[in-house]
Amino acid sequence: MADRPRNGGPEDGRPHDSGRAGGQDAPYGWLYGKDRGGAREPRPEETRVMPVQPRDGARPRTPAASQPPRGPGAPPPRSPAPPPAAPGRPPRRSRRFPRPRARWVLLLLLAWLAYLVVVPVLAWNDVEKVDFEPRDNRPPEQPGTTYLLVGSDSRSDLSPAERRRLGTGGAEGQRTDTIMLLHTGSGPNLLMSIPRDSTIDIPGHGTSKINAAYAFGGPRLLTRTIEDATGIRIDHYVEIGMGGLAGVVDAVGGIEICPDEAMVDPQAKLDIEAGCQEVDGPTALGYARSRKTYERFGDTQRAQAQREVVSAVGREVLSPWTVLNPFRYWNLMTSVPGFFAFGENTGPVRAAMWALAMTRVNGDAGLTCGVPISDLAVTWDSERAPRMFQAIIEDDTDSIPRQLCTPTGLPKEVTG
Repeated sequence: MADRPRNGGPEDGRPHDSGRAGGQDAPYGWLYGKDRGGAREPRPEETRVMPVQPRDGARPRTPAASQPPRGPGAPPPRSPAPPPAAPGRPPRRSRRFPRPRARWVLLLLLAWLAYLVVVPVLAWNDVEKVDFEPRDNRPPEQPGTTYLLVGSDSRSDLSPAERRRLGTGGAEGQRTDTIMLLHTGSGPNLLMSIPRDSTIDIPGHGTSKINAAYAFGGPRLLTRTIEDATGIRIDHYVEIGMGGLAGVVDAVGGIEICPDEAMVDPQAKLDIEAGCQEVDGPTALGYARSRKTYERFGDTQRAQAQREVVSAVGREVLSPWTVLNPFRYWNLMTSVPGFFAFGENTGPVRAAMWALAMTRVNGDAGLTCGVPISDLAVTWDSERAPRMFQAIIEDDTDSIPRQLCTPTGLPKEVTG
């Protein structure tokens, strides 16, 4: 298209080039606001560019002309920012998978938990079950839970070499070397020893020492004898064989005992000094069953030592190291079937609850007592013993005073 003429016109005060207007520009006069005769006409409205409306969620394009020119050293243009998320829809997050090291740790943790569960379940399948519940004439159901813990002096399951090592004597005889009642409930746990030399009425066999009940009729007659004499209903039964105590002590790596004086008993393979010390299985067994060193105290001091050993074993069994050490855990769990027997109504969970309760019978956590007696002949106190039994029956161990719960069972004024 020809350039717009630069010569003036009437509007700018310069003479109009009539030759050009009427000449070659005449046909295009309408474009410059002139008619064919030279008169000015109004110019048509210039064409406008309508802005392009972006679609929803789309970013309007930036004209290339609006971008600043880039020189030789200019940085490359920035990539456009991601479009904003649609309203009402959460932004998409990238998935992050755990690192390989974290996955291995998780797998090892799961394997360890499985080991802790599977080992005792497999061991429990080999545990001996005992029918201990009397058939009739039992006390009614009572609040709380009472366990009968029996240490049997049967030696029939020990080899001659084991009997010599443990100092247990011959294989004849089967009596209860230890008798304890453990009560758990709303108050503090209570562990009460019953002296094996207690003279008591045994159903069908007259008056005799209480440990003879086991020899006459096994666990069932022993349970019946205790229930008749105390009025306390026995809910669960736990029996430890002669070699069981030594085996468990060795399985947990030994226990601590604190005798008040030096003890020497060749028959029990015992030779220890006074004071707290770590001992192995055979020594712990001799400490719990020695009769020679406790002669002047009768059976009361011996029962106290037995409670000390049982409580120490319970603490070691439930210590964190027992769980964290796989070899110690394996030795402990696999030693249970050979040394322990449980009542037929006791399962692995209840057995674990019993073991846990045995760790909470010392100090402020519980009470350890001898059955209330009036003399060293272990005659049950006719006034104090029924009070103790009634507190257990009513699950009211909180009300038991210290003068009623003494280590030997004797009144406080006698022991002090």
